[in-house]
Amino acid sequence: MNEVIQDPAREFELLQLGFYPVAGGLPIVVNNQVIGVGGAGGFRPNPPVWSDEICAHTALVKIFGPSVPPLVEDIPPRRNPNPGGALVPRFAAAAPPKPSLPPEFVVGSEAAGKVFDGDQISLAAAKKTARVCREWAASKGGLMSLYILDTAGEFVHVERMDGEVANDLHSALLKAQTALRTRQPTSVGAAQAKNNPGGLPRNTELFKFFDVSGGIPIVVDGQMIGAVGVSGGAGGGDENCAIEGLKAAFGDHVTLPVYPAAPEGAAR
Repeated sequence: MNEVIQDPAREFELLQLGFYPVAGGLPIVVNNQVIGVGGAGGFRPNPPVWSDEICAHTALVKIFGPSVPPLVEDIPPRRNPNPGGALVPRFAAAAPPKPSLPPEFVVGSEAAGKVFDGDQISLAAAKKTARVCREWAASKGGLMSLYILDTAGEFVHVERMDGEVANDLHSALLKAQTALRTRQPTSVGAAQAKNNPGGLPRNTELFKFFDVSGGIPIVVDGQMIGAVGVSGGAGGGDENCAIEGLKAAFGDHVTLPVYPAAPEGAAR
């Protein structure tokens, strides 16, 4: 971002190379060893007091201590020498939308006013779902990766147990996205593919569905507020892991898959 401020023409080159030259992304360096990366967004920048980058760096220092490298100094933005005179409209609801669900499940009034949706899964509910799913998978000797999306398909919470590989994390996302779009558990498509595969694979590929068990739309008191996708084996099954998390977070309010009684001697 500093390079772009100094030379705006540099931004085109960086974008063509696939880079995003905006402050807020940091390599996680501990004792001179890169162990991951982090990205933060959503804050109106006000350096040196606050910015996405300062937010991320503050968290890293708090977790890993003084071995985290210091930040470079931000170059102040330069004023546009030829500013336009276009009027900028204000777009805000007179009152935030009122949720139809218990407040512990969905975003609060201030957040609802920003997204115009009072029935969107809250971070607290998403994290509780993930925690119980993770603990359940560990109790079965398994691992899990998990994505929880809101009704717009944006991330609310992402989690990966140590030892999970890229395929597990990616398939968890695909399951959550499929459950959100189809409004049904991905186990429905998985069972249909086994029972009658004719024609189903081409439709699945055409519409980019991922019909593997483990994705469930999060429906609370008849209202969909997001979707969850679990992958990785999860010890006792990805779908069961998601179900345990949803039951813990929402109790009897949540809609869950209901299976008919299997014929005697048949596997589900």
